[in-house]
Amino acid sequence: MIMNKDIERILFTAEELADKTTELGRRISEDYAGLDFMVLCILKGSFIFTSDLIRNITLPCEVNFMAVSSYKNSTVSGAVEITKDLDVPVDNKHIIIAEDIIDSGKTLSYIMNYLKTRHAASVEVCALFDKPCRRNVDIAARYTGFVIPDEFVVGYGLDYAEHYRNLPYLGVLKNGLDK
Repeated sequence: MIMNKDIERILFTAEELADKTTELGRRISEDYAGLDFMVLCILKGSFIFTSDLIRNITLPCEVNFMAVSSYKNSTVSGAVEITKDLDVPVDNKHIIIAEDIIDSGKTLSYIMNYLKTRHAASVEVCALFDKPCRRNVDIAARYTGFVIPDEFVVGYGLDYAEHYRNLPYLGVLKNGLDK
């Protein structure tokens, strides 16, 4: 399979993504100076973004991972399920959730509430992509990279049926391939 033939157009190039990730890392470094904080990567989609983001944070920080699912074969199933939980306590820790994309907001709202019940000092969101036209739950990310249109996007960690995550850019999947 040649991936590029499945892409209708590129929304953001690898260079644009790198520039935005650098900016987000700089802002977090400024805002969290002197604080004990953790960057929480939401698997699988956020692993590339999180990797690039933490290399642009100039402060010591912990990194941890959660896997949360509300999707089954790219369709929303309804229920949110934690499939990999944190393996450390978060009591009194400031947490920045590194999220690839905010879509409906349902999964992210669930994670934020869950972390608050575990007594995190604060919970903020750093999302590289935001699709506000799809929002069902009121979510405000403290750090946002790009607002994107209501199209099916892949690349830079985002997938369709576990494919296309390794594209170095964010692209729109050709119409009909996401069905």
